[in-house]
Amino acid sequence: MSQNSTIEWTNATWNPVRGCDKVSPGCKYCYAETFAERFRGVPGHPFEQGFDLRLVPEKLDEPKKWRKGKKIFVNSMSDLFHKDVPTDYIRQVCDVMLEADHHEYQVLTKRPERLKDLLSTAKFADAASAGHILWGVSVEDRKCGLPRIDLLRATPVRRRFLSIEPLLEDLGEVDLSGIDWIIVGGESGAGARPFALEWAVSLIGSARKYGVPIFIKQMGRKPTLDGDPFVIIDQNGNRDAKGKTIEAWPEYLRVREFPTQDGGGV
Repeated sequence: MSQNSTIEWTNATWNPVRGCDKVSPGCKYCYAETFAERFRGVPGHPFEQGFDLRLVPEKLDEPKKWRKGKKIFVNSMSDLFHKDVPTDYIRQVCDVMLEADHHEYQVLTKRPERLKDLLSTAKFADAASAGHILWGVSVEDRKCGLPRIDLLRATPVRRRFLSIEPLLEDLGEVDLSGIDWIIVGGESGAGARPFALEWAVSLIGSARKYGVPIFIKQMGRKPTLDGDPFVIIDQNGNRDAKGKTIEAWPEYLRVREFPTQDGGGV
């Protein structure tokens, strides 16, 4: 995709892999799949093959060309640890991240088993220990999401983060030991499932208990408060279908913190 990004917690996206497949409830209304499939069969379009997984080696060197340091979300349109991405190709991605170390990289996966297996080996030790790379897992519910946190915590990396989006249920008090950052958000787009503001409040409590910076990204299309719809109006007086208008949120949810490389947040 492009150098610039509208995702609030990053500056740029980098997609040396495109396409994926569904592995858990959080994937049900995948924004990346919805976008990609619109262009299936369009000659010359980057997603001419829809959301079928494929490597894009011509994109590998992109971060080297960006002189100004950025926060880069790696594979926003895929999953680097998909079983069909060759180990040697993952190593090539790591080589670029290590060489272009003026950037900060955010690598997110729903496949923590492979993340742990690879980053526990000598072949990936340099990438695992790099301070400018955050390795993260997606967390959407208790059944699929919480076990991913344990696997991430057991992975010998220097920095770890959680993308708790779309949050689909109350996670209760979450053990955030060993975690450096969490991102929280509701689901947007057609078919979006409800997002209770109380769930976000609970996560803010866990973040404060463990001293972890937290970034509340959006309320999504169907936020609720005390069981009732919570309508978010944008600055033009229109309903905000993604729930991004932070000025319309309860003040206690307007929390957008970033981690620092030496721990803590700003």
